[in-house]
Amino acid sequence: MSETFFPFKDLMRRKFQTSIVLISITMSVAATLFLILFSSEIGIGISSGVAGRLSASFLTVFSGFLLLIGILIFILGAVIVSFASFLFMSQRTRDIGLIKAAGCSNERILYYFRTELLIVTLFGCLLGIIFGALADVVLINFYSILGFQLERVSIDLWYVLFVFLAFFFVGVIFGGKPINDVNKVEPAKAISQTYYHGLTQGPSFKAISKSRFTMRIALRSLSRHKSATIRIVLCLAIVFMLVTVAVAGGVIAGQTSENWIERAVGSDEVLIANQQLCNQYELLLSKFYTANQSSAFNYTQESYLVPEDLFSRLNQSTLSISIDPRLIIEANLIEVPGFTIDPNTGNTTYIGSNRQGESLIVGVEPEKVLNDWSVDGEFLPVGQRGIAVIGDSIAQEIFTEPLAESLTIESQRSSTNSIVGVCTDPINNGKVVYLPLADSQYVANIPPTDNASNRLGINIVLVKIDPSANYEATLTQLRALVNQTSPQFGVLELNPLLSKSLGFVGQIWSTIMFLPAFSLVAAIICLVGYVMLFTHEHRQEFGILRAIGATPRTIIKIISAQSLIVLLSCYAIGIIGGISLSWLFLIPEPLINGFVVGETVAWLFVVLAVTFVFALYPGIRFSKRTILEMMN
Repeated sequence: MSETFFPFKDLMRRKFQTSIVLISITMSVAATLFLILFSSEIGIGISSGVAGRLSASFLTVFSGFLLLIGILIFILGAVIVSFASFLFMSQRTRDIGLIKAAGCSNERILYYFRTELLIVTLFGCLLGIIFGALADVVLINFYSILGFQLERVSIDLWYVLFVFLAFFFVGVIFGGKPINDVNKVEPAKAISQTYYHGLTQGPSFKAISKSRFTMRIALRSLSRHKSATIRIVLCLAIVFMLVTVAVAGGVIAGQTSENWIERAVGSDEVLIANQQLCNQYELLLSKFYTANQSSAFNYTQESYLVPEDLFSRLNQSTLSISIDPRLIIEANLIEVPGFTIDPNTGNTTYIGSNRQGESLIVGVEPEKVLNDWSVDGEFLPVGQRGIAVIGDSIAQEIFTEPLAESLTIESQRSSTNSIVGVCTDPINNGKVVYLPLADSQYVANIPPTDNASNRLGINIVLVKIDPSANYEATLTQLRALVNQTSPQFGVLELNPLLSKSLGFVGQIWSTIMFLPAFSLVAAIICLVGYVMLFTHEHRQEFGILRAIGATPRTIIKIISAQSLIVLLSCYAIGIIGGISLSWLFLIPEPLINGFVVGETVAWLFVVLAVTFVFALYPGIRFSKRTILEMMN
């Protein structure tokens, strides 16, 4: 008991060094666990329990970012733990020398310091699990306040145990190496005031020309302590790469995905349909940001068909509007395999099988479509039949290579539709197929016009209000026209639904921007420890400079120059690596403009500035010491 208690008491005596290692491990574990919990709650993670939220295209982009961020966080955790342990042992070199000089064996010394490492690593991992879970609870409550319900997903404790054990062993393995290295140092050398662990050249004072005096000292110090410098550069480079990926996701990918949604839903658009169908359409759009599942709905009910009188009055009105008639139904799709022919060998390769699934079918007149989807391929060409554009979720769930295949509808197996495009669409969470209006009417067995009942072969009408018109006044007139002609029909505003979808995506990207915060805190603390190590090992040189007339301001300039050199080099590496990964591999067709680039640069500059300011603290504190205090 006493053998374990003494290392614990020794750790408490060295509060700052212990805190660096403890906080570093805690932040790394918390970041990893929070990432797993957050991913699961939006339907991406390895233990995902939420289905039906976010369509396939959005999940692909989100999952790519989260996977890369997770890898970087884990690698960074190992680097931070290694660097923190290095700092810790660099300050214990003389202690080990005294213990060895007193006759203690190497095995006993290893046991003692490994016990300290196990204590710090164990507490750091436990605190990381606690803080990671608490951060997730805070996130859920925050989303609830904003009106987005994220259900608490029951995470398998095996995943929590995996995170705990992974970082525990990383801490023990990487933290044990500096202990072994220092333990091999001869006692006389370890006790020497001129020896520092990891220093390639002992402290010395050499006359330096006045030209670029500050920069010369800073560069010389960096080159002398290569071991610590390489570690801190690697650590900060990964941090800035992590922050760049997260910021690029929060700004560039966020703007791009929001643009996809706005183009698919449309701004300043309203839906005119039977009131029950309006409610159903609202549910279909809300499935993008909620996990709600719609029940069976009969879209072809006669009372849902748009009366000819209503459609005529809309066409003949003097309002500044554009009209897009549609027929929406629900049907079971069947994959029709395609094939490709190798031009060199002439071999035929068949693609796909005969998978099937439920989907929303939307019949449109291509020349009147108001929306402008992000489409891989092309949208429905005007005047063609037997073609289809499918949503991103249907493309992923049912088809292998959609643009090389076709589809048929179970009720009409005799006819097939060639797939000409795959669109990103939040309606029904991407499980949608667009057909020419005549094809959809054929599938639903609805005539284009039913003269007996004065009904058209459509059940919804999308109306876009011209931006130059007064939106509220036009909307009021539309409601009056619909109520006067067909009281059972209603007018559904799509702007609020669009805002909720955009808000949900925006909040997710904002959370992704927050993910590196834990690791950033740990890296800043490591940088502070690095600066303190630098000032401690060069205290005699700084004391001599003060003795010959240098002011405290000169000391601060030297320390600031060294920190700035390290930060700027890491900043450049991180920016280049992060932007390359984000723009080239993670974001398809990124939306980049001056505002987006400016916002990205601004966020990254804030991170750089905050890191630099914290790095100045040890230097400012050290510069206020007297000459005797510096040299002791």
